[in-house]
Amino acid sequence: MKVLMLNGSANPQGNTYLSLQEVGRQLQKEGIEYEIFQLGGAPVRDCIGCGKCSETGCVFGDDKVNEFIAKAREADGFVFGTPVYYAHPSGRILSFLDRAFYSGKKAFAMKPGAAVTVARRGGMTASFDVMNKYFGISQMPVVGSTYWNMAYGCRTGEAEEDAEGMQTMRNLARNLAWMLKCLQAGKAAGVAWPEAEQGSRTDFIR
Repeated sequence: MKVLMLNGSANPQGNTYLSLQEVGRQLQKEGIEYEIFQLGGAPVRDCIGCGKCSETGCVFGDDKVNEFIAKAREADGFVFGTPVYYAHPSGRILSFLDRAFYSGKKAFAMKPGAAVTVARRGGMTASFDVMNKYFGISQMPVVGSTYWNMAYGCRTGEAEEDAEGMQTMRNLARNLAWMLKCLQAGKAAGVAWPEAEQGSRTDFIR
């Protein structure tokens, strides 16, 4: 089993990365592989609702969205990490995930997901709430911890000094590993995925 993580920070080895890495170390102890996908600092397009998604993903191939979707298809679970900018997730990660979920939604369905937020001080719970909305609309079980999945730190390395934050990351990893193993056991026992109804879409604007 493998967990795909997304580092939504432009800093490839900053506090968001260090928090995800703490999750990864514990996952390995639980027998789960992981990969941290670096979003980086390059420009990311917004979704423009063009409706031209295909089997390979988004029609625009000039950034990493389709590469991420391809990896998501092979992953068993996800952790999305973001720094907090103005009490909100990074605009880059939101543009990225909007397009990844819109054009590659099947790659995420029925796979556990968790969000991790990192900030100097404020805006953590608001950012955490925004990130979790991707899971709720995509039939993804949401993985929690013993506190909200957040760590504090400004200068690189400070997140590792947040003892409770790092403890929260390790407990998140334990919960994610447990859920993945339960899903695997259910599949082996012949428990089928729930069949979602399709077709009804209410629109009161005429």
